Amino acid sequence: MTHAVIIGGGHAAPEAVVALRQKGWQGDITIISDEPHLPYQRPPLSKAYFSGDISADNMPIKKQVVFDKTNTQLRLGRRATSIDRQEQLVTLDNGDTIAYSKLIIATGTRARKLPIPGANLPCVHYLRTLDDVTQIRQQVAKDTRLLIVGAGYIGLELAASANKLGAKVTVLETVDRVLARVTCEAMSTFYQDLHRAAGVDIRLNSGVKAFERQGNAYQALLADDTTIDFDCVVVGIGVLPNVEIAQEAGLACDNGIIVDEFTQTADSNIYAVGDCSNHPNELYQRRLRLESVPNANDQAKAAAASICDKPKAYTSLPWFWSDQYDVKLQTAGLSQGYTETVVRGNVAAKEFCIFYLKDDVLIALDAINSPADFMKAKQLIPQQATFDKQRLADTSTPWY
Repeated sequence: MTHAVIIGGGHAAPEAVVALRQKGWQGDITIISDEPHLPYQRPPLSKAYFSGDISADNMPIKKQVVFDKTNTQLRLGRRATSIDRQEQLVTLDNGDTIAYSKLIIATGTRARKLPIPGANLPCVHYLRTLDDVTQIRQQVAKDTRLLIVGAGYIGLELAASANKLGAKVTVLETVDRVLARVTCEAMSTFYQDLHRAAGVDIRLNSGVKAFERQGNAYQALLADDTTIDFDCVVVGIGVLPNVEIAQEAGLACDNGIIVDEFTQTADSNIYAVGDCSNHPNELYQRRLRLESVPNANDQAKAAAASICDKPKAYTSLPWFWSDQYDVKLQTAGLSQGYTETVVRGNVAAKEFCIFYLKDDVLIALDAINSPADFMKAKQLIPQQATFDKQRLADTSTPWY
């Protein structure tokens, strides 16, 4: 009997299940997830779910009936501890073993921990799972003093959501601008102004040295020896790929599990997809590890196609999004390595986009409340076309 086993319960798992059946997989399918929930949507955790706009009932990616119809066994609340490649067995934390003929590793990432004194206090949280958000929400309400360490997407999305609940939010960022790793100075300035206008205290060039209990409240000691009183802190300083189970099984790992353009590892029976996989990208001519839902979904489809002997290379353009207040950011492509930027539209009206050019070639675009520009950029970036900068900036004529 053939058996496709999926380790991980994120976005890739249900996508792989559906794709396997659509591609003709007749064997058994099992999902192993260390969380007790059906695979659920991750993006709303810091946004609509945190702010209460959607409930836990709306979070599953697929309802139980889908897993029933696809004859998929769910091993929820169980952690895969090892892979025996020779015997083709996965061992679980309760000692059970599951034989596989094909294996998909979709273990995702975990939060990077803050290595400082006081980091284990009960007020310190990381936002990665549904249960994490449930814990944080129990401590955040109107007038709660919420401290957020890290001004990446998670930190800023959480700041906007908590602000909506009436919390008093302070965000600490160690460098001189928010979103510094993923966007240009103009976009960083836009988001800094956006949050400050909403009442969020954004503190740049501010690191934290320790958390301390002060009676029934807490205090953060900053790098400049000043302090901040707070009730709850959420740390968002990045993630680490969960590669240990692959590494211990002898699979090559380097900032993720190394796969080819078909998501296959060096072991022809094992695939790795989503946030934990490191794959080649032809457009950008380098290997990438992407933390995004579209990447997880598309790689899951690619793995299923290969498993069903209908291989199709994964060549999707990276894209991302973020919702904060009344602003939707949509990003097409990767901006790293740009040599010039062009702003088009009305920044004050929160409707504009920023083009990232490398020697006149469009390599990425950030669109603020500009979905048409985003969709066009997704089509044009893979063509590696050159663009006139004056035309890009001139809103009186189309840029494409």
